[in-house]
Amino acid sequence: MNLFKLFRRPEVDTEEARRTRLLRQGRITDGMIIDVGVDADDRTVIIYFTYQHNGVDYESSHTLDDAQRGRAADYPPGATVTIRFDPRVPSNSIVV
Repeated sequence: MNLFKLFRRPEVDTEEARRTRLLRQGRITDGMIIDVGVDADDRTVIIYFTYQHNGVDYESSHTLDDAQRGRAADYPPGATVTIRFDPRVPSNSIVV
């Protein structure tokens, strides 16, 4: 038996765990929606956004959860949104 495996935490890094961690510990900044992706029924399901941290521009995407899909009108291109990101890995981000 490997002694390191005995004491190592299990690696559970699902999307839900990542989102929960960012909502709890992530740093807040403002971002801007640059594009949206729609499904076959013309509903917004993914948003593309940009934000800046320490003079570096980041561009990312975020799949909307059920609550955010209900507010899809809040995410048109050009809209300002609140971003939570991991300060150690600034490219790890979500739209709040």
